[in-house]
Amino acid sequence: MTTATTYEFTHVENGVPIKSWTRGVPVDDKARDQLARAARMPFIFRHVAAMPDVHVGIGATVGSVIPTKGAVIPAAVGVDIGCGMMAARTSLMAHDLPDNLEGIRAAIERAVPHGRDVGRGKRDTGSWGSPPPAIVEAWATLAARFGRIVAKYPKLEKTNNLVHLGTLGTGNHFIELCLDTEARVWVMLHSGSRGVGNAIGTFFIELAKQDMRKWHINLPDQDLAYFPEGTDHFDDYVEAVGWAQDYAALNRRMMMTNVIAALRGQIAKPFDAELEAVNCHHNYVTRENHFGENVLVTRKGAVRAAKGTLGIIPGSMGAKSFIVRGLGNAESFDSCSHGAGRVMSRTEAKRQVTLDEHARDTQGVECRKDAGVIDETPRAYKPIEAVMAAQADLVEIVHTLKQVVCVKG
Repeated sequence: MTTATTYEFTHVENGVPIKSWTRGVPVDDKARDQLARAARMPFIFRHVAAMPDVHVGIGATVGSVIPTKGAVIPAAVGVDIGCGMMAARTSLMAHDLPDNLEGIRAAIERAVPHGRDVGRGKRDTGSWGSPPPAIVEAWATLAARFGRIVAKYPKLEKTNNLVHLGTLGTGNHFIELCLDTEARVWVMLHSGSRGVGNAIGTFFIELAKQDMRKWHINLPDQDLAYFPEGTDHFDDYVEAVGWAQDYAALNRRMMMTNVIAALRGQIAKPFDAELEAVNCHHNYVTRENHFGENVLVTRKGAVRAAKGTLGIIPGSMGAKSFIVRGLGNAESFDSCSHGAGRVMSRTEAKRQVTLDEHARDTQGVECRKDAGVIDETPRAYKPIEAVMAAQADLVEIVHTLKQVVCVKG
C-alpha cells in the first residue's frame, strides 16, 4: 500500500480545482474540457475528482466525482441510473468446470434475458415475455414507491419496469464466470436500472433543462442543467433516482440468483454460492459527509471506496478484474474508478479493430467473437494494470479475477 499523493492538480479559472488520479493513463482533451465545465458550476463543493478511467460522457465525464451543495445535476448521474457491479464467490474450483464452457454460456444466456432485438410482433429479447413468479415477488417490494412517483409523473408508468427486472441489457453490460488467483470460481455481472431508469433519467434531464430556460439561467453546457435544493423538482428527482438505484441493485441480485441456478443445472457437484459477495453502484447520487460537511456526491463511472468498503473494478473482455477494498482517501471523496475506461469510441473500435484481433485478445474466454461485440473489444479500453497503478492510494486489491466465460448484452 502506498501513502504518497498520486493525483494531478488542475486550476480551473472561475471554478473549483480538478484533482485527477490519471498518472500513466491517457486522458482525452475533450474529457479535460468537460471536467472544467462542471468545475465552474457555482455549487460544486471544494473540487471535482477524476478517476483514472476518465473519458468523455453524455452530460458529465465518465470517471468523475462531482460533490455539490444545494443542487443536483441529473445529467451528471445520466440515464443508466444505479448501473453497477455484483460479484459472488462460489465454493467451486476451476477443476470443477467442464473442459468445454460453451454449455455454461448457453445456460446463462437462457436464464437471463439479454441484448435487444425487437422485430415485428416480437418481444424485446432483453425482457421477460412473462416474468417468472420470483421476479413478480421482487417487483412487489418496489411497486408502492414507484406508484407514488408515477402519481406525480404519469409518463413514467408505461416503461419497461417489471419486464426488465432481472435482465442484462446491452452495450458494456455483461455476465462473467471468473477464476481468482487461487482458481476459485466467481460469478460477476454488470447492469443497471434498465428501461425504467433510462426513462426516469431522460425525463428529469429534460425537466431540468426546461427549468433553466424558464428561469433564464445560461449554462456553459445544457447538460449541466440542475435542480436547486428546496424546489419540488429537486425533491422529486432525489426520490425517483433513489428508487431507480434500489431497482438496479435488485436487478443485479435477481440476475445473480438466476445465473447461479443455471450453473447448478450444468454442474452436478453441489456447491455453495455467495461465500463472498459485493453489490455496488457506479452511476449514482447519494448524500455523504466529506470534510465535515453534508453534501450530495454524484459518481458517474466511479465507485465508493470508503475505508474498508469493498468494490469491483472490472477490466474489458479478456482482461483482469479486481475486487478491491477502499482506503478512504478524502481527496477523492472516498472514490475509485469503475473500470478501465474507453480509449476508443464504439464507432472507432468497429472501424479500427479486426475480428482476428478481437479473437486473439479474447483467447481462452468462452464469449462471442463476432462483429456485434467489436465495440467492446479489449483494445477499445485503457490497460487495466495502468488504471490500477494510478489509483494505488484509493484502493487495495483483495482478489484478482480472470474471466473464462463472458455473456454480453
